[in-house]
Amino acid sequence: MAYKSLNSITKSDIEALGISGDVSEKLLRDLEDIIHGSSTPPETWIQISRRILHPNLPFSVHQMMYYGCYKDFGPDPPAWIPDPKVASLTNVGKLLEKRGKEFLGGNYKNPFSSFSSFQEFSVSNPEVYWKTVLDELNILFSVPPKCILEKDTFGDNPGGNWLPGAYLNPARNCLANGFKRRLDDIVIRWRDEGSDDLPVNTMTLLELRSQVWLAAHALSALDLEEESAIAVDMPMNVESVIIYLAIVLAGHVVVSIADSFSPREISTRLKISKAKAIFTQDVIIRGDKSIPLYRRVVDAEAPLAIVVPARGSSCRMKLREKDLSWNKFLGNARNLRGVEYVAVEKPAGAYTNILFSSGTTGEPKAIPWTNISPLKSAADAWCHLDVQQGDVVAWPTNLGWMMGPWLVYASLINGACMGLYNGSPLGPTFAKFVQDAEVSVLGVIPSIVRTWQNSNSTSGYDWSRIRCFGSTGEASNIDEYLWLMGRAHYKPVIEYCGGTEIGGSFISGSLLQPQSLAAFSTAAMGCKLFILGEDSNPIPPYAAGVGELALCPYMFGASSTLLNGNHFKVYFQGMPTFQGQVIQPLSYLYRGFHLF
Repeated sequence: MAYKSLNSITKSDIEALGISGDVSEKLLRDLEDIIHGSSTPPETWIQISRRILHPNLPFSVHQMMYYGCYKDFGPDPPAWIPDPKVASLTNVGKLLEKRGKEFLGGNYKNPFSSFSSFQEFSVSNPEVYWKTVLDELNILFSVPPKCILEKDTFGDNPGGNWLPGAYLNPARNCLANGFKRRLDDIVIRWRDEGSDDLPVNTMTLLELRSQVWLAAHALSALDLEEESAIAVDMPMNVESVIIYLAIVLAGHVVVSIADSFSPREISTRLKISKAKAIFTQDVIIRGDKSIPLYRRVVDAEAPLAIVVPARGSSCRMKLREKDLSWNKFLGNARNLRGVEYVAVEKPAGAYTNILFSSGTTGEPKAIPWTNISPLKSAADAWCHLDVQQGDVVAWPTNLGWMMGPWLVYASLINGACMGLYNGSPLGPTFAKFVQDAEVSVLGVIPSIVRTWQNSNSTSGYDWSRIRCFGSTGEASNIDEYLWLMGRAHYKPVIEYCGGTEIGGSFISGSLLQPQSLAAFSTAAMGCKLFILGEDSNPIPPYAAGVGELALCPYMFGASSTLLNGNHFKVYFQGMPTFQGQVIQPLSYLYRGFHLF
């Protein structure tokens, strides 16, 4: 569709979009004032988005203004531009205000204009950058690392050895208090589908810690071997978060299984991981439907199952003789309620979570997260999404996929609160939860946004608390994300593209940079990207070119092993080198995606 330039828009053009005469007249006057007072299209757009556009206007008006403003502008016009004063209050902004000159010397100007230089610094100075971020996150080590990175120049681990000598427990870091929060701070806000007119449920850090301790004591009562693989096949709800943290706190390894999987898919993942037990739910309730989950676990011939009731205190079906109800499981540790469970500290490279690729083209790759991977998730949230104490972070996901564990660590380690909706995210009840829970950082996938827009399910709900959106999982659409930004008075969408193998992103956005729709603005912190030309060699930096995206192997938090494959052969064998380093292709993560 061809749009008029802003100075060609008439009152009748606005009225044709369903705006009444008086309102269209005022809108046109405001538009003319903005045009006369602005010198550039981005400046004009920012004023329009702040002074004229709001969620109750027809989306066609938003499109008229956006495309009219940027007519003949060129590719990737900015849909959001940071206010320098606000940028200085972000996590990275505050750090650069304090230490920017120390890091960048005479090249440092201010957080807004020096962010790209800081990203390059994070790649060239990993010792300084990651020590600084770990200090900012207040990561607790029982034994500190000897250094940040030992490079394996000639071995079969091109990614090097991160945090050598360190011992830590990621769950302990999620439950710590004192630095960023108090024990009475709310760390989870949630609601069950069907209870949408009731107040949002809340859980304090003290309550979460007590329940995780109890579950960890109950795990110890099962007398499992140290570092046992324990599966979780549940919806993303309060109980599954408690279980996840308890498994990690007790030094075991979570096996992540999506609650949508068939018995065959569950069985495959249980066998590959050699899981000794599984936590699941009796059923999944969606509206008036009750979807069997425990039955699928039984059909998968799972080991010992601990079964959480979807509603109430008792399961809806008879359990196998060897299985335990959630209440009976916790009852094994009832005498230890309120007693601290001392975290099992393990080496930085020890496994904490086994996740899987989709398996659509064969056996799924079993990808172990080490104790460093959660720190990568938290660091990405700290830098790219600016998650801070006081934020409420919601992202419809599941512990079976990497964004489930990511959400746990990204929110809790940063002193923020998780927002969990135990139901479908596709309808107005989820939109109401976002409003009622005062969500400030909302993660999405494009197909969910498409459904919201097509069904107008966000209409009437106040999303003004949102500071930014995050988006991952699929290729984004410009118009759908223009619509999404308009629901929250034009807050930015931070694209977040990565993979299970690296515990987070390799390319993203930043609240210190202008953000265009369905586009990235920066490589992730600590990440060096290459574009491989037709000769399979990297195109020189800043040179124009088209090719396959590749990654420098030194990625904090990235996996270096596979349970059911040779990591080096899968990811590095046959790849070109750059300045003596073998580089890693990204087609295995995003086949068919156009990243630029």
